[in-house]
Amino acid sequence: MTQPHIGKVVCAIIERGTRFLVARRPRHTSFALKWEFPGGKVDPGESEESALHRELMEELGIRVYIIERLSPVMHAYPDFSLELVPFRCGLMAKQEIQALEHVDLRWIGIDEVHDFSFPDADIPVLEEYRKMLTSGGGHC
Repeated sequence: MTQPHIGKVVCAIIERGTRFLVARRPRHTSFALKWEFPGGKVDPGESEESALHRELMEELGIRVYIIERLSPVMHAYPDFSLELVPFRCGLMAKQEIQALEHVDLRWIGIDEVHDFSFPDADIPVLEEYRKMLTSGGGHC
């Protein structure tokens, strides 16, 4: 039996200088206390970009500008599958970032990711981002 496909999920790699933002999931959710890129599900009829902006306002109370869309990741967990669509982003002006749906927020460098536990679907995103940075294509 195949697991249900929950559809597209967008996530943001929000860059600030040589670091990017990761958010820690609450204890009472799936992937409890894992670190992730903020984002969420794309609603029916909603564009990926609109979903990203909506989710970042809901989760962090911020507005971002999109730098680029990275490669989507299809991932099957034991109970469901998804298509994760990552975007590199920057903060629009100086804003206070709030952990409205997460228990912690951290700015980390790409060489620190081994210190954090991420959901499996995020791993290919981190790998592509690392390759992009080491080839001179990113801010970090």
